[in-house]
Amino acid sequence: MALPILIGSDPELFVFDGEEPISAWGMSEGTKEKPVAVKHKTIQVDGMALEYNPNPATTLAQWERNHKSVQKDMLSSIPKGLSLEAVPTAFFAEEVFNTSPAEALELGCMPDFNAYTGDINPKPNGDAKFRTGAGHIHIGWGENFEIDDFHMKECCALVKALDMYLGLPSVIMDGDDKRRELYGKAGAFRPKSYGLEYRTLSNFWVKTPSLRKWAFNETIRAIRNAQDPDFYYLDTSRNIINDNKTYDANYYANLYNLNIGE
Repeated sequence: MALPILIGSDPELFVFDGEEPISAWGMSEGTKEKPVAVKHKTIQVDGMALEYNPNPATTLAQWERNHKSVQKDMLSSIPKGLSLEAVPTAFFAEEVFNTSPAEALELGCMPDFNAYTGDINPKPNGDAKFRTGAGHIHIGWGENFEIDDFHMKECCALVKALDMYLGLPSVIMDGDDKRRELYGKAGAFRPKSYGLEYRTLSNFWVKTPSLRKWAFNETIRAIRNAQDPDFYYLDTSRNIINDNKTYDANYYANLYNLNIGE
């Protein structure tokens, strides 16, 4: 992988009316097929949440500018008096589920993969009475890659490093133990023609500039270390992440000098 590498993301935020989450369905004309363009990229509805897609960045300064800009545009696009919250799990009132269209309730329309097995991950249970907010990170190191065995192998190796530097510390930093019942198991990714989409993290890291800095810097750290032929990824990351083992996460974070943010 040759630098500069592009780092992108597609975080999901929930709309709140006071302390209650409400469905964002219909609050934006943007869809996955045709998102709404704003200054630093796009906004769209994603089920019962709103998703934003800032322009990919090569530097931390670009990364922070793009996130702040698109978050601001997204907030201004919803009715006044409502707020946008980066919560990993949102528990909606029963009537919200009963009155939402099927399109808003659908989960897992596109499969993702497990970097440890190479298999497709199971589709999440759409009947669950909560919804999750993701903070996927996209990494681009080229274009027009064939999704073949070589590319999948390269993706799996990088995702294991991302689990070590991002996924494992997130067990400590995130504080949510519900989301992974639906999404975000260790090693979750989608191969892309430009690289990959890392799908293990929730949206917790988009809340503050310091957390966004952590996400960018640790992504770069994982990329660089994954290219080192002597790099040894932490295989225990898988169980620590999947089972939310905070004690073990703290132990290995100290042992391997992993950054758990500020």
